[in-house]
Amino acid sequence: MKKYLLFIPLFVLLSFFQQAEAQRYGTAVGLRMGSNDFSRTFGLSAQQRVLKHVTLEGIVQSDFSRNTTFHLLVESHKPIISKRFNYYYGAGLSSGWEESKVKDPESMQIIHTYGNPTTGVDLIAGIEMTILNTVISLDYKPNVNLMGREEFFRGQVGISARTVLVKTKEQNKRKRKRARAKRKKNNDTFGDKLKNTFNFKNNQNP
Repeated sequence: MKKYLLFIPLFVLLSFFQQAEAQRYGTAVGLRMGSNDFSRTFGLSAQQRVLKHVTLEGIVQSDFSRNTTFHLLVESHKPIISKRFNYYYGAGLSSGWEESKVKDPESMQIIHTYGNPTTGVDLIAGIEMTILNTVISLDYKPNVNLMGREEFFRGQVGISARTVLVKTKEQNKRKRKRARAKRKKNNDTFGDKLKNTFNFKNNQNP
C-alpha cells in the first residue's frame, strides 16, 4: 500500500489543470509555525507559481530538538471571494529525522526512539489571504509515513506569513518579455540565414 501512495502527488497534479488562476503573487517567502501531537515546529516556507494555477511550496521546519523535516508540495489555488482570498490543496513528498513511539507487545512499554530517517507523502489543504504585500495562510498538512517511523499517519496544523517578492503581474510581464526576446532572436536568426543563402547564390552566379 505504501508503494501506491507515491502516486498520490501525481493524481493531484493532474487535477490541477482543471482549475482557474487564483493567487496574486508569483514568489512569496516567509515563516511557518506547525503543531502536532509530537512537536511544535518553526521554519521557512517558500512558494513559487510555476503555471497559472499551480504553485510549488518548499518547507523546512524543526523543533530544534527531535524533529527536522523537509517538504516539497505541488498546490492548486482557487478563489473564494477574490484573488486575495482563496483556498488551496495539494500533495508532495517529505523527508527528515523524527522521533517515534511504539508499544512493545510483550512488556506493554512505550519505546521512544530518536533520529529516525523518515520518508513520506504529504497532503495539504488550506486558506490564504494576501494583504499589504503579505500572504497569511492557515493549513492542515497530514503526513503518511513510508519508512522510518512506526506511526503511519501524522497530521499538522500550520500558520504561515510570507512576504510577496514578485507579484503575478510582474511575473507575467517578465514572461512575456522573455517570449518576445526569444521570438526576436529566432526571427533575426532566420533572417540571417536567408541573407547568407541569398549572398551565396549571388556569389555563385556573377
